[in-house]
Amino acid sequence: MQINLTELFTRDGKELDVTAELDMTSFCASDGEYELTDSQPVKLHFTNTGDRTLTVEGSAQLALLIPCSRCLEPVKVPFSLDLARTFDMKLSQRERAEALEEQPYLQGYTLDVDQLVCDELYLNMPMKVLCKEDCKGICNRCGANLNKTACDCDRSSLDPRMSVIQDIFNQFKEV
Repeated sequence: MQINLTELFTRDGKELDVTAELDMTSFCASDGEYELTDSQPVKLHFTNTGDRTLTVEGSAQLALLIPCSRCLEPVKVPFSLDLARTFDMKLSQRERAEALEEQPYLQGYTLDVDQLVCDELYLNMPMKVLCKEDCKGICNRCGANLNKTACDCDRSSLDPRMSVIQDIFNQFKEV
């Protein structure tokens, strides 16, 4: 959803409350695309603090389906995001880039709420998602989910660098 912020600049101290629905259906991260399952409207509170500066505070509640890091089963991961940003509207796009304050969610006087939420999701993505603490993962030979079935694969994979030592042990083994 796009929010036009021009009406906030009519006077200093002006405030605006906005409830915006998310238009996105999935979240594209560097390691894949995750489906957005649950989302509540994003609540934002804008304040003109003077000198062409805006502050925005808000919250977003949503959930993503992220594959388990061990067994690849989809896991519903809830997010409760607190949003807090300051926009200095005096700066040009070039000045923002030089100050390393890139704001891809702000184009002119238009705020893209979906992009703002995505920006916050990048910061809050978990390093590892597990379906349960004792997840057994998948078999590295046949690909079976070990949480659901047991397989008869030989899992005693030895380090190939140790094969010379294994040969020495085999030579001295009693028959």
